[in-house]
Amino acid sequence: MKDGKFYKLTGSGNDFVFFELSERPRSHMFSMFSADWVQALCARGTGVGADGVVFVVRMSPASLGIFYLNADGSQAALCGNATLCTVRLASLLGLTGEITVLTEAGEIPGRLVNGQPEIDLEPVSSLVADQPVTARPVSARRIGFGIAGVPHLVVLVDDVDRIDVAAEGARLRRDPMLGPSGANVNFVTPAGRMRTYERGVEGETLACGTGAVATAALLVAWGLAASPVKLTTRSGSVLTVRFGPSTASLSGEGRLVFTGRLPTP
Repeated sequence: MKDGKFYKLTGSGNDFVFFELSERPRSHMFSMFSADWVQALCARGTGVGADGVVFVVRMSPASLGIFYLNADGSQAALCGNATLCTVRLASLLGLTGEITVLTEAGEIPGRLVNGQPEIDLEPVSSLVADQPVTARPVSARRIGFGIAGVPHLVVLVDDVDRIDVAAEGARLRRDPMLGPSGANVNFVTPAGRMRTYERGVEGETLACGTGAVATAALLVAWGLAASPVKLTTRSGSVLTVRFGPSTASLSGEGRLVFTGRLPTP
């Protein structure tokens, strides 16, 4: 980290603390950052407050490498909104035009389109239109599954405002049918209003980028939407997912909230 300087960015209410590093982020570099340190940093009210921490390094005039940690200190291979925010941060750091974000899940092209960040992800894989779970919520019309860099369960409901996301999300996130790692859980209406319970945060977040991609893919598979799919997040902001022949492009907010500097011991 450079003198403890950090950037606080938000993607549709999904917020992150960014630190710039002087060398390529690698997993072994982060033994110095304990889970307790990450949790204290991300704590709302007593820390900076965030859903995750992003370490970023300039790889070339057109690329940035990132390493992402959830608010509980666990690593995630990919976070869609954090990657959108990285595209925004790249412009603040002087990178212009098309850039490449190097993540633990692979290389992701990104750009600003009409001032808004957009990234190109791999198509959703392991798509299951009707995913079995051990205890199906009575409010669920359909439940699907897909991997958009990370695994997601998508639950179709009539009204997301009537869902106890904390309770239902926590239960479904660890459903035995999903394996030991579980999955993020997205509740969505046919009209595209969604709420997300994120693993690693272990609670509801105001938005989820990869969740939006997986949710859009399921809405299309269920015959309820067509590309481009617009999804209204819990924050009220809209994430747009556009499916191409070999990509799933995600666009949405990536905004600098403030910069700061951590106190040195």
